[in-house]
Amino acid sequence: MNESQNSLPQRADAWALLTEYTQSDSLRRHMLAVEAAMRSYANKFGEDADRWGLAGLLHDFDYERWPNPSLGPDGHPFTGVKILRERGYPDDILEAILGHAGYSGVARNSRMAKTLFAVDELCGFVVAAAYVRPEKLTNLSSSSVKKKLKDKSFAAAVSRQDISQGIAELGVEQDEHFTLVISALQGIAAELGF
Repeated sequence: MNESQNSLPQRADAWALLTEYTQSDSLRRHMLAVEAAMRSYANKFGEDADRWGLAGLLHDFDYERWPNPSLGPDGHPFTGVKILRERGYPDDILEAILGHAGYSGVARNSRMAKTLFAVDELCGFVVAAAYVRPEKLTNLSSSSVKKKLKDKSFAAAVSRQDISQGIAELGVEQDEHFTLVISALQGIAAELGF
């Protein structure tokens, strides 16, 4: 990967692309949440937060138009990656986006790709957990998230397996992972509608 920081697309351009393809406020908020978690992990790992943030922000931008994985190379995330490639997005971001979809067949070899997979489902779960609390994200703890995860009927669409697999692939402790993601989302609570 030889792209320099100077060749990295601007966040404002990424946001414009996202809003062009995604009308759903909840899906937009999800991508903001994943962006925040990715930026926090980049800072933790000493990586480029802008670069990692773009991967999080754009990982699902094509999902609303092409959600069906049975479309293969014409579905999510393949179509989105084609669009991003045409716009000059770096290969490491594209590979991370492809890797976040287990059915893509793209291995998660980079730390960025492993992190994107690890935070994606968890961000959705943390937001769901916050919505049912009177104080929302305020004072949400790792133990509260773990308790909710045990309730299989709560946010049933969220893959507990993907959350566990993401933690294992990233090589972090569960409590540390949950705490970092919660903290990242607390930092953008207003943007998430809380």
